Amino acid sequence: MKLLSVFGTRPEAIKMAPVLAALRTEAGIRTSVCVTGQHREMLDPVLSLFGIIPDCDLDLMSDGQSLNSLAARAIHELDEVLVQLRPDRVLVQGDTTSAFAGALAAFHRGVPVAHVEAGLRTWCNRRPYPEEMYRRTIDGMADLLFAPTPAARSNLLSERVPGTVLVTGNTAVDALRRAVAMLAADDALREAADLSLPRVEAGRKLLLVTCHRRESFGAGFAGICEALKRLARRGDLEIAYPLHLNPAVAAAAREALAGSPNIHLLPPQPFLPFVRLMQRADVILTDSGGIQEEAPSLGKAVLVLREVSERPEAIDARTARIVGTCADTIEREVGALIEAAGQTHIPLAANPYGDGRASERIVDALLGRPVREFGPAHEPLAEVARFA
Repeated sequence: MKLLSVFGTRPEAIKMAPVLAALRTEAGIRTSVCVTGQHREMLDPVLSLFGIIPDCDLDLMSDGQSLNSLAARAIHELDEVLVQLRPDRVLVQGDTTSAFAGALAAFHRGVPVAHVEAGLRTWCNRRPYPEEMYRRTIDGMADLLFAPTPAARSNLLSERVPGTVLVTGNTAVDALRRAVAMLAADDALREAADLSLPRVEAGRKLLLVTCHRRESFGAGFAGICEALKRLARRGDLEIAYPLHLNPAVAAAAREALAGSPNIHLLPPQPFLPFVRLMQRADVILTDSGGIQEEAPSLGKAVLVLREVSERPEAIDARTARIVGTCADTIEREVGALIEAAGQTHIPLAANPYGDGRASERIVDALLGRPVREFGPAHEPLAEVARFA
């Protein structure tokens, strides 16, 4: 089988890395990788970390590009790749413009599409934007859908998608386990990661913040920044905020927060230092879906800076709580966690997003082998912060 994997952003690369590693061990698949370069500066370090050498690099990133221009260029360039490589199947991950373009280009050419991380839904086309519509469209074009959770499979079955649906777990958990193992096995690597991160004085807690969603631009982002400025005035808290490379987000954050005491505006962090930052954080405040998936494996509770989430499993497991973008709500909820008034530490039976074997299941399915699907009763975790 000739398989073409298409991706272009840092999260896609992280989540595809364990799948590509598993594919490299199989004689029955010849794998090619095409990266779009949608996240140029954030993508390349992940490729280097996991030893991924693209066969095609479209290098589509340009300053100020619109979603329409990126999608149009990606579809055009990917069509040429499909003509040249003639794959038997295209593999895409998630809900990015690169994934959408890869799936659509393949669909137009009659090439079967497999979708990693299928079935996530908020049922609101603008939240997250444009990701919600992208993943729904990809799911409609795919003939092999790898749902990370039983709930994601239920979404797909309720929509009567024409493809075959398998519950695999999320490859984010696979990638996180590899990163944690790297840090644990290499003292120098771990110390280098620590040196690149803010120093937290004794007696203070560390709040990790990430925010980049388009739907939060404007008033929502202003509310988040107001909450951070209030929290920074506490005497018991340091705030680490790695900025996204999106210039609109970074510029707004610097304008609102630069010079605020106890707020560390960091450059985008490579994957391993970021995992180390999550390990060290006492509270995580984010609009990232990937962090919601990873946090249970690190024993962390997450406050979600969104109004709705396509990852309800963390909410149901009480490892995440939606707080939106209201400054008063964010300040209150972070304060409750810092003061240990809003959480308890009790055993969680398993990370609801995966057990570290999603990549194995995906490769088995691609090769037509039997798949033992991911379910709720798997390897137990240590104690994890959970909301009351």
